[in-house]
Amino acid sequence: MKKNDIVCAVTEALGSNGEGVIRHEGVTFFVPACLPGEKVRFKILKLKGNIGYGKVEEILTPAETRARAKCPVFLRCGGCDLQHIGYPDQLAFKAARVKDCLKKIAGIQIEVPEAVASDLPYGYRNKLQMPIGVDKDGNTVVGFYAERSHRIVPVESCAIHPDWSGKIVAIVKRYARECKVEGYDEETGTGALRHIVVRELGGKFIITLVSAKRKLPSLDYFIELLKGNFPEFTLYLNFNDKPTNVIFGKEFQLVHGTGIFQATEQGISYEAGPVTFLQVNENVRTKLYKAAIKSVAGTGEEVIIDAYSGGGLLTAMLAKKAKRVYGIELEEEAVRCADALKAKNRLQNMTNICGLVEEKLPEVLKKEKGEKLRLILDPPRAGIHRSVLKALLASGIEELTIISCNPSTLARDLGILAGSLVEQDGELLKNGNYTDEGLAGYYTIKSIKPYDMFPQTKHVETLVCLARKAD
Repeated sequence: MKKNDIVCAVTEALGSNGEGVIRHEGVTFFVPACLPGEKVRFKILKLKGNIGYGKVEEILTPAETRARAKCPVFLRCGGCDLQHIGYPDQLAFKAARVKDCLKKIAGIQIEVPEAVASDLPYGYRNKLQMPIGVDKDGNTVVGFYAERSHRIVPVESCAIHPDWSGKIVAIVKRYARECKVEGYDEETGTGALRHIVVRELGGKFIITLVSAKRKLPSLDYFIELLKGNFPEFTLYLNFNDKPTNVIFGKEFQLVHGTGIFQATEQGISYEAGPVTFLQVNENVRTKLYKAAIKSVAGTGEEVIIDAYSGGGLLTAMLAKKAKRVYGIELEEEAVRCADALKAKNRLQNMTNICGLVEEKLPEVLKKEKGEKLRLILDPPRAGIHRSVLKALLASGIEELTIISCNPSTLARDLGILAGSLVEQDGELLKNGNYTDEGLAGYYTIKSIKPYDMFPQTKHVETLVCLARKAD
């Protein structure tokens, strides 16, 4: 076998990214859009040793559970991975992915329940980010990047966003065409329009047009086009002329509207602007946050530390239920947002700290020694810093809650906290001693539950509650 050969074989399983796993003539192939039990024809794209990658050419015997993808550019666009899988099977797949990561990475064998469903499997995202560029003929295009590239796949709308996504695309294209404003060419650094970013907040829209030029022609016309489709919106122009993958530059110019909108979530009033972080699936966010709060706040006498606290929304919700709450966050702007949230909701028992969790957490633990401490951690994809994990093991905190967006780093972190992974000469090795009862001096997993924050994609949020095993 060699590259570009066509192979017929049967899919055996799903890989961690939702791709089909096919074993043929001693080679394990990973082929997107194939389901277990399906006989397929696929083209070999890459072959190295006993591992190969392919592209499906034809599904010869479709699985009964195969779903028809709603998006015409599914698998061409780099956004969705699972539109060919029926939604109930997506929920089971995500639970299996978490379970497999725990077993393979940390040696933890534990049952993981089916992921908590999103009420909207499609049309759930409240935030849209789309690059604007030029095609090979020099025409302005709006769409999404193909996987592992900066080649824009043009789209008319997006199935995992509400219907307003199509209106935004049409407006941007019309503005570019009629006002002769070119999309940005990354190779030459020419053109103006780089991204369109939209956040919906209770039927109101925060729209940001990112440009490589500080001034754009006929913005009044762009505003009129928006007015015809969006009753209440605010518009920013963001200047970014740097050769970078970062979407926003530092300069924001308010062009239309108030600049911010207000909203309420679980009794907390907050304001959102163009850079405010909010989970993109409001329905699942509510379910996840309610469960997280319940896990750490019970009697009202708890002192809760919210590590990696972002803009402070969850911290503020916790403050309503606890004796005192600390939020620790590295980003200065996020901490300023958290302070504004504290003032707006008159939360005197909420303290926001700017700095590295690994540096600030020990200070708070020392200050609150003797209190009924609880800790919730919502780390980035890279997971919890090793020094934080060590501090937790030495802290004496009885209960922890982790919200993770990455099953692989979650497995590593849980392995260290549960004692199934031990550090030896700078490497993590499987200890092999993890049990449901837990190891003395470590934490045992009380509960674990995935949440489908991102339907139609391989991504999953996981909520884990841990309790310390007495020495």
